Amino acid sequence: MQTSNHKDKVPTPCAFQEPMTAPRHMQDGSTVVAEQLETINLSNDPSVQRPISISVHLAREEKEALVSLLEEFRDVFAWSYEEMPGLDPNLVSHTLNIELGAKPVVQPRRNFHPEIEMQIKVEIEKLLAAGFIKPIKSPTWLANIVPVKKRTGVIRVCTDYRDLNRACPKDEFPLPNMDILIDSTSGQGLLSFMDGFSGYNQIKMSPRDAEKTAFRTPYGNFYYTVMPFGLKITGATYQRAMTAVFHDMMGKEVEDYVDDLVVKSKTREGHREVLRKVLERCRLYGLKMNPKKCAFGVSSGKFLGFQVHQRGIDVDPEKTRAKNSLAPPKSPKELKSFMGRLSYIRLFIPGLATTMSTFTPLLKKGKPYVWSKECQEAYSKVQ
Repeated sequence: MQTSNHKDKVPTPCAFQEPMTAPRHMQDGSTVVAEQLETINLSNDPSVQRPISISVHLAREEKEALVSLLEEFRDVFAWSYEEMPGLDPNLVSHTLNIELGAKPVVQPRRNFHPEIEMQIKVEIEKLLAAGFIKPIKSPTWLANIVPVKKRTGVIRVCTDYRDLNRACPKDEFPLPNMDILIDSTSGQGLLSFMDGFSGYNQIKMSPRDAEKTAFRTPYGNFYYTVMPFGLKITGATYQRAMTAVFHDMMGKEVEDYVDDLVVKSKTREGHREVLRKVLERCRLYGLKMNPKKCAFGVSSGKFLGFQVHQRGIDVDPEKTRAKNSLAPPKSPKELKSFMGRLSYIRLFIPGLATTMSTFTPLLKKGKPYVWSKECQEAYSKVQ
């Protein structure tokens, strides 16, 4: 979880730090597919639930073949931390490469409400049991935790790594071009959407850097043995791992952007074999998928904020509703945010560049921010 600049107000030791609200990508059980799904149980034991989702629109033969394949590769999925050993460090590990001369920072302690502390304790115990964190006695770097409340009310423990991030250089590993990925995913016969189980935590921290991820809690200080959320270059490391695993399949059978993976086939008949190849690759490298966030054998779904299907690409209706509900921007900062949202769906707005030029004078330094009639007309045009 990225946080604001360190110069922002930091809670004093006597103040209670309230939990933040989790962003959508951190909400458990969210599905990326709008198509109607049905749940099947991959467990051989009826008393044990191993649910996974497939399309309800598959023909009987297609469904039987797909279920058989998923049962064959049930070991590729993880329903708990204990079922996730992590990727081989020889394939990829996360390094910080802290700049020479960077001075370690120990952040002042923050306090939490007793009720929040108890939830933090539960989460810390889970991380310890999974081997994701270990106790540390004399840390040089020490960050505070940031409790993030999910929609279920459960607390996720994130870490305020602002100071550590400032000391780390940017990782220049290239991320894929999103426009190309979206275009390549549309027009397919069948799709399967997959998501790694606690994806970042499947990558080990480099032993030389692990203790620099130390953080303080009401129950002691710990450090991560796996790549945690909050470090600024984790996305590049995850993309590097996915590229290593699927390097010869990207742009052909799969499209991937960090932790968003789509398996695709031009024909419905060929999807099972393509999916088998992907699952074999996951098994080979020990990459575990989250069955709660997977959907198999669908004809459409959401990918990188767009609805992709056999006929083409549509804007995600949720994003359209959010845009239409916005009030006109009242400051240059709000205007920049609005223009950024428009640029994300620029392919679907004819003449956007001309419309955006109406707002440009409002962003010039030294000029007063005056929302004119022309600005309102341009704003209404793209709403």
